[in-house]
Amino acid sequence: MSMSILNTTVTPDVTVTVIVHNDAERLPRAVASVLRQTHPNIEVVISDDHSTDATEDVARGLAAQDPRVVYLRLPENSGGCSAPRNRALEIARAPYLMFLDSDDELPERAVEVLLAAHRERDIDFAMGAVHRIRVDGGRRTTWMPHLVADRRTLDGIEADPRLFFEHLATSKMYARAFLDRHDLRFPEGIHYEDQLFSAQAYCLAKTFTIVPEPVYRWYIAPYAASEAASISNQRHLLSNVRDRVHVQRLIDAFLAGSGHVSLREDKDFKFLKHDFRMYAGDLPYRDDAWLTSFADIMNPYLDTLAPGACARLPRAERVVLQLVRDRRLSDVRQAARGLGHDVAPRRTTPDAATGRTYWGAGIPHSAQARRELDLTDLGLDTRPFFSARLRHEITEIARGPGASIDLTVRTYDPALRLPVGPQRATLHLAPGRRRLTVPFRLCPVSPGVFEGRARLDLTAARLPLHGFEGIRHPVLRLRRQGQSHTGLLLAPLSFPALTARVPYRAGTAPHRVTVEPEGHDPGRLQIRWQPVGSTATVIRPAVRRLATPRVRRAARLAADVLH
Repeated sequence: MSMSILNTTVTPDVTVTVIVHNDAERLPRAVASVLRQTHPNIEVVISDDHSTDATEDVARGLAAQDPRVVYLRLPENSGGCSAPRNRALEIARAPYLMFLDSDDELPERAVEVLLAAHRERDIDFAMGAVHRIRVDGGRRTTWMPHLVADRRTLDGIEADPRLFFEHLATSKMYARAFLDRHDLRFPEGIHYEDQLFSAQAYCLAKTFTIVPEPVYRWYIAPYAASEAASISNQRHLLSNVRDRVHVQRLIDAFLAGSGHVSLREDKDFKFLKHDFRMYAGDLPYRDDAWLTSFADIMNPYLDTLAPGACARLPRAERVVLQLVRDRRLSDVRQAARGLGHDVAPRRTTPDAATGRTYWGAGIPHSAQARRELDLTDLGLDTRPFFSARLRHEITEIARGPGASIDLTVRTYDPALRLPVGPQRATLHLAPGRRRLTVPFRLCPVSPGVFEGRARLDLTAARLPLHGFEGIRHPVLRLRRQGQSHTGLLLAPLSFPALTARVPYRAGTAPHRVTVEPEGHDPGRLQIRWQPVGSTATVIRPAVRRLATPRVRRAARLAADVLH
């Protein structure tokens, strides 16, 4: 282990450890975010997990430029986050500690607000809000906002077990004395180490404070190439499933051994609602072999969970969970496509003897399956039509004349909410401010099943004068007795993308338009617009530079007049 020379004349108030591995490009941004903190008396330890790119040169350069920066290089790669954090803990000089990943940043007041919480009263750690920033568009959201909305000090995790959901080690400032008193270090040799470390910290802490101010910027690359994806984005690997289940078992053992077994149901609910749910959204895209192995890994652990944890889930998630347990692989794919979007199953089955209604094409055989697949309480046949559970699937996609696509759409109405006979339907698509509507007819093919064909002419979309760059997903709208129902349009999970150069009305430049499967989540039909020619190279960049709110309002007014 090598370490740069350290300036020891002043004891820092806070040590911020920046862990890095082969990230020379983003490391300076992370370190700069620490050095510009409003509380300047800090130490920065760059802990390098034996990088093989230019990280070492960059890190040594950063240490040479500012005496607050220390460079630490591990003698060999550990393959995780724990070892570089633990080695940095061995040399950290400050009484308070924070952790930062090299691809993220600290907001300017992060150290100030967390240190103020420590100085206000004797606490074991302080934590704040985390801003998640999408690198593919800049969209910013707050991680678990309901947990950090108000400033509060808690006497232990029992005061709010929901905090198990906020399992990030990087959103917190720890008292060094607290970590040393409990010999609390990051577990080495495993993935999802933050979950175990945070669970232990929550349970061991006597008192901790939550502040609503942002203390961490977490940059998310959701569709990164598999070789560059973070551990959390490698859910396609069965080893990832094993790692996640393994760390849950370690947490369970810690809860039992530390006298916190009463928290087991809350922790299990977090696992089902967060960890299992992350895999569930991907299940439609997995083949039978993968799903079989997934069930082999997951089901033995599911059998150990507190029964009350499953009962707290929304019904749609309980259905997917049970179908995995029953190894109904094709049904798993169908049910998982509707998660979070109120999409109906293709069929439901009423039990005349009990008056109950079940998911799927038959009455479940086991008592547990009947309990979990029971949809009766959803009121599928009585709920208002605008919230009715329907399912719209594209069964065929073909290129039409010019820049159009021909769609065959099948609508499933398992609760028989639609009247017998043809239904008037409309596709809605809005790449600009004006919506493109395509009326068509859905005709009955069997009880509760309708089918129709629609031609979507992409040249008919009304784009802004300066063009449009982005993605839209068509939706299907039905009307009944004065109420409308709008639902997702599910596409085949894979089909060859259809791309065309589309001319638009006079004054709007041509665009490259691609029709493709969404490729993640429920798998909607996805249409992507990209300006070409001068619109892409000159007009749109100029519009973005001038796009103040006042200019945008004037541009919209002018466009409306021209229309």
